Amino acid sequence: MSHAQTNSDDRPTKAAVLYGLRCKCPNCGDAPLFTQYLKVTDTCPNCREELFHHRADDGPAYLTILLVGHILGFSIHFMWVQFRPDPWIMASTLSVAAIALSLYLLPRMKGMVVAIQWARRMHGFGHSA
Repeated sequence: MSHAQTNSDDRPTKAAVLYGLRCKCPNCGDAPLFTQYLKVTDTCPNCREELFHHRADDGPAYLTILLVGHILGFSIHFMWVQFRPDPWIMASTLSVAAIALSLYLLPRMKGMVVAIQWARRMHGFGHSA
């Protein structure tokens, strides 16, 4: 079996991404991926997979900004066309929505990035069994 087949057979990317979006271990999908809000656990308490290899850096923040920007852009257009609210109501509502969406999406985007790195054996994840 070739190296490419081994990577795709034993570490399915789709399942890992779905686990990452749920903030779960990309290997077992049961244990939490984070020990704190954005602190990835060094080793999964369930399957003992080493997760300290990740290099998520700024990727999750950029993805979060991209998603929140698109959602709020659509919301601004929809609110203005349908309801014509006062500017201060629109600004305060969308500011709260932006903060809430950002806080909700950021750990999920980081989980997804870590899961992709794990599934593709990037940044030292390829050395584990």
